[in-house]
Amino acid sequence: MANTASAKKMVRKLASRTAINKARRTRMRTYVKKVEHAIAAGDQKQARDALRTAESEVMSAVSKGIIHKNTGSRKVSRLSARVKTMTAE
Repeated sequence: MANTASAKKMVRKLASRTAINKARRTRMRTYVKKVEHAIAAGDQKQARDALRTAESEVMSAVSKGIIHKNTGSRKVSRLSARVKTMTAE
């Protein structure tokens, strides 16, 4: 348990930052799932639109430090590749 005043304050700050980060990570995952659902449904236009918003959400999470830069790039790359192969069919 935190004993000093500064340690107690850091515990409070950590709890609030954790809540903010959880919300941002959940928001990002929701947008990624929207793309995956559109791909599964076979709707090309909706998948492209969802990908555009999901890409900005993922990169926003990268800039906020929620996920690593390479992880964000990999997620966007894989989603866009799936959408691209879907339009080729």
